[in-house]
Amino acid sequence: MQTKPAARRLTGIDAARGVALFGMMSTHVLPLYVAGTSDASWTALLFSGRASGLFAVVAGIGLALLTGGRSPHRDATLSADRSGIAVRAVIIALIGLVLGGVETNIAIILFHYGVLFLVALPFVGLRLRSLAAWAAGWLVLAPAAAYLLRPVVASAVEPASLGANPIFEHFLVPQTLAADVFLTGYYPVLQWLGFILVGLAIGRLDLRRLPVQLGLLGAGLVAAVGARLLSAWLLGPGGGLAAILRTPDGARYPLEAMLDVGLAGVDQSGSWWWLAVSAPHSGSTLDLVHVSGCAGAVIALCLVLTRHYPQALLPLSAPGAMTLTLYSLHVCVMSWADQLVPLPDPVQLLWLQVIAAVAIGILFQRFRSRGPLELLTSGAANAAREGRADARR
Repeated sequence: MQTKPAARRLTGIDAARGVALFGMMSTHVLPLYVAGTSDASWTALLFSGRASGLFAVVAGIGLALLTGGRSPHRDATLSADRSGIAVRAVIIALIGLVLGGVETNIAIILFHYGVLFLVALPFVGLRLRSLAAWAAGWLVLAPAAAYLLRPVVASAVEPASLGANPIFEHFLVPQTLAADVFLTGYYPVLQWLGFILVGLAIGRLDLRRLPVQLGLLGAGLVAAVGARLLSAWLLGPGGGLAAILRTPDGARYPLEAMLDVGLAGVDQSGSWWWLAVSAPHSGSTLDLVHVSGCAGAVIALCLVLTRHYPQALLPLSAPGAMTLTLYSLHVCVMSWADQLVPLPDPVQLLWLQVIAAVAIGILFQRFRSRGPLELLTSGAANAAREGRADARR
C-alpha cells in the first residue's frame, strides 16, 4: 500500500489514498439506500465502487513510482524491485487472510490486493505508451472475457464462489478460491487488473507538473462522464435495460434501483447487454472506465491542491500514508461494533473512526514514523529487494 519514501513525497497521492480509505469506510458504515425507499443514498452515489477502485488505481501509481516513475528501472534494478513487490504482495495477502477470519460484513480487499500486485509484476517495467495501450485494451477486453468465462467456471467449479472473505482454510478448495479471486468474487482480479494498469500508466507521467495534473483532471472527467452518458444511452434508447430485465437475475432483482448502488452478487449472464451497464461492481468496460476516470480526476485534484502547500490536505494525506494499518483497524472496529446491542448510530460511528484515523495519521507523521503494518511490509520488501540486488553483484 505504500511506496518507497522519496526525497519529496507526493502528498497529493497520499491524500487521494485517504479519500479512498474514508470512502470505503463510508460504504461499510452508512446505508447505501435511503431508508424505506429504493433510492441510492449519497454514500452510494459518491463512493460505491469508486472508493475501492480509487484505492486500486493509487496502488498502480505506487508501483510505478517504486519502479522508477517516468523512467522505469531496467535489468538488475527492476528484478530487485519485483522481488520487493512480491514480498510486499504476499504480506498484504496474508494480512487479508487473517482479517478474513474476523466476523464482519465487509468485503475485505486485501487478499485480492496482494494477488493484483503479483499479477502486475510483468507490467512494472513497461514505459508509458506500452502501459497506456495495455490499460486501454484490458479495460475493453477483460469484461468480455469475464462474461464468456463465468458460465464455464460456474459449470466446472462447485461452488464457483466462496460466498465469504478468503481465509486460510479456503486453500483446501483451490479451484473455488481461484475462481472467486479471479472471476466470480467481489473484486475479480481479471477486471480489476485494469485499475492497476491505469495507475501504472498515470505513475509514468511527470505528476509534479501542473499541465500534467490539469490534463489528468480533464481526461478523468471526460472518461467518467462519457462512460455514464454512453451507458445511459445504451440502456435507454438503445434497448439494453429492457433486454437485461428479461434475463434470470435481471427479472429477479430490483435492477433499476441497483444500478446506482452496485451489482455485486448479481449473475450477469443471458445477454451481452450486461456489458452496457456502468453500475458499481458490475465489472463492465463502462464501469471500469467510469471508475478509472473518477480516480484520475480525484488524484489530479489532490495533486493540484497540494502543489505549493504539501500539507494543504493533511487530514487526508496523513491517514493516507498508513492505510494498511488504518484499514485493518477499521475492519476490527466494525466487527466489534456490529455485535453491540443496540447497534451504534452509523453516522456517529463513522465520524468517530474518521476523526481517530486523522488523529493517528497526524500523530505518526509528527513523530516521523509509519504505521506498524507499513513498517512490516516496507521492511520486508526492502530486505528482499536489497538481498536480490546483493545477489546479483
